[in-house]
Amino acid sequence: MHLPKPSVEPSARWVRVKFGGEFVADSKRTLLLRQYGPTGLPTYYFPQEDVRTDVRAPGRPVPNEQALEHWTVRVGDRIAENAAWTYVNPPSELAALHGYVSFHWAKMDAWYEEDEQVFVHARDTRTRVDVMPSSRHVRVVIAGETVAETTRPSLLFETDLPTRFYIPRDDVRMDLLEPGQIKTRCPYKGVATYWSARVGDTLSKNVAWCYEDPIPECPKIRGLLAFFNERVDLYVDGELQERPKTPWSEQPTW
Repeated sequence: MHLPKPSVEPSARWVRVKFGGEFVADSKRTLLLRQYGPTGLPTYYFPQEDVRTDVRAPGRPVPNEQALEHWTVRVGDRIAENAAWTYVNPPSELAALHGYVSFHWAKMDAWYEEDEQVFVHARDTRTRVDVMPSSRHVRVVIAGETVAETTRPSLLFETDLPTRFYIPRDDVRMDLLEPGQIKTRCPYKGVATYWSARVGDTLSKNVAWCYEDPIPECPKIRGLLAFFNERVDLYVDGELQERPKTPWSEQPTW
């Protein structure tokens, strides 16, 4: 899977960050950092003037992050250590971020684009999510057993990610699936629930997922199941697909 190089662009969206019941950053002139992979996911950077100084205190230095100055965020009794940072010496391709402030997404209570709460990371303006009905023949095989087979999948195409094949539940061997205990959230699709597949002595944990109630922008995958191409044998029109190399290639810790 090809990941785009990190880049910075101005955002026209009104962005706010809430912590401890108060907005600690509020800006209509943020910069969007587009990044993927080990360095992180898309996020916003705020001009210093649009971040409250009364809620910030110097944080502790972090090894191997000499380019960053860290800040602890405090509102009342709520404290988030090293939850914000400023680029004091960014690499040349990120020079525009010099002096700007960003926050650890998960350590804050909520992020907003305009008046809509956004989860996990900023929405990349260059990312598209298209869902198309198809008559392709799709078969999912785990440990030699056909777990799902359909000629009516919905194909989800998302920028820089593998094509995902969403399958009607009637075409999935639900007797081989066990509901998982976790949920994840996608800013483009909503909250996903997971299933593990048990075939004989083989347990494939959290190998399939479903958006039971996707966000309004992505309604076509409601209630359908998709399997990680990276961890199953996926046949499309009779042809075994190469397993893509992505962050989901290995079994996650959850």
